[in-house]
Amino acid sequence: MLRNHGTITASLVMSLDVLLSAVICLLLLHWPQVSGLVDPFQQGGSAMLIVALTGCFIWPFTFQQLEVYQSARTLGFWDVARRLVVSGVVTATVLGAVAFATEVPLERSFPFVCAAAQGLALAATRFLLYGLLRTARRFGRNTRNILIVGSGARAAQIKRNIDSHPSWGLRVLGFVDDVDTPVDPSLFNAKLFRIEQMPMLLGDMVVDRVVVACPRSMLGSIAPVLSACSSAGVPLTLLPDLFGDFLPTPNIGRFGQRPSLEFAAVHHNSLLLGVKRTVDLVGASIALILSAPLIAVAALLIWRGDGGPVFFRQTRCGLYGRRFQMVKLRTMCVDAEARKVEVMALNEMDGPVFKARCDPRITRVGAFLRRYSLDELPQFWNVLMGDMSLVGPRPPVPEEVVHYEISERRRLSMRPGITCIWQVSGRNEIGFQEWVKLDLQYIDSWSLTLDARILAQTVPAVVFARGAH
Repeated sequence: MLRNHGTITASLVMSLDVLLSAVICLLLLHWPQVSGLVDPFQQGGSAMLIVALTGCFIWPFTFQQLEVYQSARTLGFWDVARRLVVSGVVTATVLGAVAFATEVPLERSFPFVCAAAQGLALAATRFLLYGLLRTARRFGRNTRNILIVGSGARAAQIKRNIDSHPSWGLRVLGFVDDVDTPVDPSLFNAKLFRIEQMPMLLGDMVVDRVVVACPRSMLGSIAPVLSACSSAGVPLTLLPDLFGDFLPTPNIGRFGQRPSLEFAAVHHNSLLLGVKRTVDLVGASIALILSAPLIAVAALLIWRGDGGPVFFRQTRCGLYGRRFQMVKLRTMCVDAEARKVEVMALNEMDGPVFKARCDPRITRVGAFLRRYSLDELPQFWNVLMGDMSLVGPRPPVPEEVVHYEISERRRLSMRPGITCIWQVSGRNEIGFQEWVKLDLQYIDSWSLTLDARILAQTVPAVVFARGAH
């Protein structure tokens, strides 16, 4: 059944997820030490039913959105684990929001305890299933047959990848090309077919997938392959070197009514970005409320110092270079911008960035505010306005951006943040090139977990003023 009915298998796994989620949610609801209720449905009424249904069905819905139900045949352990962890964060957030909105008399910790228990059970079940399937594939069960279009270096590399991963359960039936002999010497003993034989091959053999791994010079001749696969209903995976090996991974999209391949340096899940924005709104709102007394005291001290404006607004470059007005508490003298030319020789940073430990324009109050990053508290307003995020690359000034190399502009491909890896890794003690490297590392490996880790590291970095001057 697993070999021929992958869709049915996915449905069965989804049903198992619903069953496990429901059992665990109901057990925890009727456990007074966890839920805080003796008879939850009597005490919570219809609102409790909404929470219970959410606890039963949110996991499968989240799994569906994060493509957890798709085949994990060629995925590694950490790829699967990452999806499960992200699903757990989303589930706990949604369940907590539903419990709060319905005002059920549950313990505040219940949504997180429930999501954690469900997540552990679903993860254990999933890894047990994956382990059994991988073991079965090593013994020749639950295999898939593939045809590889191409017989050059790229096709040979795909064959070596398959041979080195027997747990994938993939069996290469042969290679399809428009030449009589394979180009790569390692394929001399392989079965070779011609492109015009594709309809016959798909009709006579059991082919689960066709993988196109050919040079771009061959793209013009694979139309019969695409046509035959489409007619026979056989899935096709396209792995050609369209523009070399440095092309970003594409996503499928639409341009008007036409299907399109969308190329971006990094593809971030839109659902997770939505969660990030929600965290930004909630976090910035709470931070502004809690920091309001500090901002008020700092503003009074700044005003008493020289009678100048309390806030400093500076043009910064945000997402894709869009300019916005970033708000900070003023830490320099009123004419600081006009005097910038005078202090350029004091710059201690390489690259286009200006940082000076002994900048004479900094006021006495400003030095204290900078040391503990208190001058950046008003930036939570920029987060609320959507110009910034809690976590992200620091927004540069336009004068710096014009000197960027083309590869350095990728720092602008994500919404800038109040804190980032640079902030918690030494700040001004790190050179510009290392700063760029850290920002690109953040963009390439972004996740909600990474954001949470950076936020947690920001507190001690600010309290102990690491790298600040």
